[in-house]
Amino acid sequence: MGEMESRCAVVHYAEIGLKGRNRPFFERTLARNIVRRLDEVGIERVERLSGRMIVYAERPLDLMTWRGALGTVFGIAHFAPAFQVERDLEAVREVVLAHLPSDPVASFRIRASRDDKTFPLTSPQIERELGAAVQERTGWPVRLKGAELVIGVEVLRDRIVVSVGRYPGPGGLPVGVSGRVGLLLSGGIDSPVAGYLALKRGCRVIPIHFHSRPFGNWMGSEARAREIVRAMNAYGMEPYLYVVPIGRQQREITVRTPVAYRVILYRRLMVRVAERLTRREKGKALFTGESLGQVASQTLDSLAVIEQAVEMPVLRPLIGMDKKEIVDIAERIGTFALSQMEGDDCCQFLMPSRVVTHPRLERVLEAEESTDMDRLVEEALAQATRVEVGP
Repeated sequence: MGEMESRCAVVHYAEIGLKGRNRPFFERTLARNIVRRLDEVGIERVERLSGRMIVYAERPLDLMTWRGALGTVFGIAHFAPAFQVERDLEAVREVVLAHLPSDPVASFRIRASRDDKTFPLTSPQIERELGAAVQERTGWPVRLKGAELVIGVEVLRDRIVVSVGRYPGPGGLPVGVSGRVGLLLSGGIDSPVAGYLALKRGCRVIPIHFHSRPFGNWMGSEARAREIVRAMNAYGMEPYLYVVPIGRQQREITVRTPVAYRVILYRRLMVRVAERLTRREKGKALFTGESLGQVASQTLDSLAVIEQAVEMPVLRPLIGMDKKEIVDIAERIGTFALSQMEGDDCCQFLMPSRVVTHPRLERVLEAEESTDMDRLVEEALAQATRVEVGP
């Protein structure tokens, strides 16, 4: 089989199918996200069927285009480029045989589904007829579970849609079904992965980036964050980020508070600012890239003290992952290399030689009184800007 171009694709979902009365809402959201993702190439329509959808493009698309688009839309379990043929089994047989892989496969199966029950053959009959034709042509064995090649046949009212092969989607829930959340996006390896996992659970993610302007390489830090947001737009991240300079607030914290508590106070400042910005965008929670025990400020005591500064839930999807697991995801989604770009992490600015691992809340509150933390939060908010990130 040569380079395959097709005007439609069959999309299957998994988790959405378990929903009850809300299922139509999840399906509509997934359909909108598919249209948005394929907007550049032109979408004619998305047809919703039972447990699946058929996406129709305005022109034939090659496999790379289909995979590049549908492979990043959360809510899709798997998909397959497909072909429309008349309601005739011989026509279906010809299309299937014409698009078989040129290389042998270990096993195959035919999976037929009749959306229109008036078709004269049942689904098992269609599967047997086409399976026999493929086996006669190739000699490949049939395997009903775990087949290497799945050939799909969708019988509709006025046509049949045939797909050869299947490609994985990212799974999860459609972005937008779970509400809005703020993401503390440092630009390092961890926080983009946390954002990816928030998107996977159907959240609209508002990225919020802090840097130490006017100190250090804050421009590199902001540029890195922008590139990460741009890359993650393919997965549904909002095409903008909030940028908050806190260099002067950090300097005041270093002058007025105990050295070992600096990083804890930096983090409390950031989550309070992030909470306010997230509320402004009608968000309901914060996501961070913290992983338990990875660094001194991520012990249980430290996380509890940081979280006490805000009322919103602070969700940490990486909490039980080790660094290798996090890096593996970052490499897969394309943010790892971007996180290596030059730029100073604001938490490294005026980094103390010793960081408290078991902070006491009363000591933290005393330190905040000496710095007038409420004032520092308001000053940081006054400097926050929303930056649009283009394609």
